Amino acid sequence: MAAAAVADVGAVSQAPADAANEAAEGFSGSSSFAELGVDSAICEAIAAVGWSAPSKIQEQAIPPGLAGKDLIGLAETGSGKTGAFVIPILQRLLQSPQRLYALVLAPTRELAYQIGEQFEALGASIGLKCACVVGGIDMMQQQVALARKPHVVIATPGRLVDHLENTKGFSLRTIKFLVLDEADRMLSMDFEEEINQIVQLLPAERNTYLFSATMTSKVRKLQRASLKDPVKVEITHKFATPETLKQHYLFIPAKFKDCYLAYLLNEVAGQSVLIFASTCNGTQKVTLMLRNLGFQAICLHGQMPQPSRLGALNKFKAKARNVLVCTDVASRGLDIPSVDVVINYDIPTHGKDYIHRVGRTARAGRAGVAISFVTQYDVELYQRIEHLLGAKLDAYPCEEETVLVMSERVNEAQRIATIEMKEAAENGTGIKRGRYSRDEDGDGDGEEGGEKRYKSASRVQSGGRGGGRGGGRGGRGRGGGRGRGGSSGGRGRGGSSGGRGRGGSSGGRGRGGSSGRGGRGKRS
Repeated sequence: MAAAAVADVGAVSQAPADAANEAAEGFSGSSSFAELGVDSAICEAIAAVGWSAPSKIQEQAIPPGLAGKDLIGLAETGSGKTGAFVIPILQRLLQSPQRLYALVLAPTRELAYQIGEQFEALGASIGLKCACVVGGIDMMQQQVALARKPHVVIATPGRLVDHLENTKGFSLRTIKFLVLDEADRMLSMDFEEEINQIVQLLPAERNTYLFSATMTSKVRKLQRASLKDPVKVEITHKFATPETLKQHYLFIPAKFKDCYLAYLLNEVAGQSVLIFASTCNGTQKVTLMLRNLGFQAICLHGQMPQPSRLGALNKFKAKARNVLVCTDVASRGLDIPSVDVVINYDIPTHGKDYIHRVGRTARAGRAGVAISFVTQYDVELYQRIEHLLGAKLDAYPCEEETVLVMSERVNEAQRIATIEMKEAAENGTGIKRGRYSRDEDGDGDGEEGGEKRYKSASRVQSGGRGGGRGGGRGGRGRGGGRGRGGSSGGRGRGGSSGGRGRGGSSGGRGRGGSSGRGGRGKRS
């Protein structure tokens, strides 16, 4: 979300100052946002984004928020909690328009952008101006956005502290609202020091909204330090999963995980699928393997650059790709609509992570399916999850013989994916150097004129790692890249003329050259 330049504060219209208090005092369970006391201009924006009625947490949080109370919201993902704090902030901004009015802290870049999108969608008609301040984006661009003094700043804690220390003229002295979204996750990511530093720089006279999936000891400590006489709103059941979610497990040998994954994706062809892996490296390898098998897969993990992460997420949301392979960076907070199937390729080590993962599907009353792979190494972790849920999951029905028919194709796809990973690491385009690909969305397709992914056919680069198996299999030479079937010298580091290799073209030490088995030739 770019920091869009919109109307000045003067363009923000006024609303009756006492309307919020009247609505809060008379609230007893409403069926519309207007009955909660929400201003008509905001109600029109709410209708435009397709919200027909308030969710449970919005029903309970909006009235005290409009009445000027601090809030603690305990709600599961997908409950509508973002709207529960966006709407009161917009209404209060209508009453007292000013710049740098609200600050929202979020644990991840993707969630920060998503919150910003909701602010902009609901606040466009009243001239709202937002700035999103997260890592992975140029600091100077963000400094320009902050210099324009937006109404709302949405930030990750680390990058906000960077600006507070280094951006001249930027301060939080005028902030009237602080929102701590997914506070438990921020604290588990060791942002406690940054959050405390930010809170100390805020005015004492402000409203604070704290939203969390769980109430941990760290969250309680933050609550005591940040909130005054808060209203507690709880719309969650401990370790609950959606009622419309069908949960299954597959007990499989570890060496056949990819065969079972390919089988399942064929079974649910055309549906939207989230696949969770435990490591960044694992997500990348699984994605490449699936794409070599012809699936429209894309990956999302924490070591991808920010434009790639956003691009991958947007492609999946727009249905340009129907398979998203990700780490737990996508398990909480992100608004990914209409996910049909969640596959736990790797079992999570913590039961709560399982709840958040499978909660990506069966949202807002829709049906969904979650399937967890359990190998011989995962039995203990899986038993913990069943104990946490208090229920035994059903086995997913499938025939092993049918699955293993694909083993040869899957093995070849794995082999090619391994080659691709190795090349990416050597060329500095892999996650070892913090860059996943040269394109903007992380799916590895590349820009026009760039290289596409490896295929079994030849792909030779002058001075780079070549591809294919044409032209003989070369040995080692100097002067170029390492590859199979290079143009002259074959698999070698260059092997172009002379060099040490098999199949060298000009006097190289090799087999199968133009003049048979040659001896040691001099470099030409």
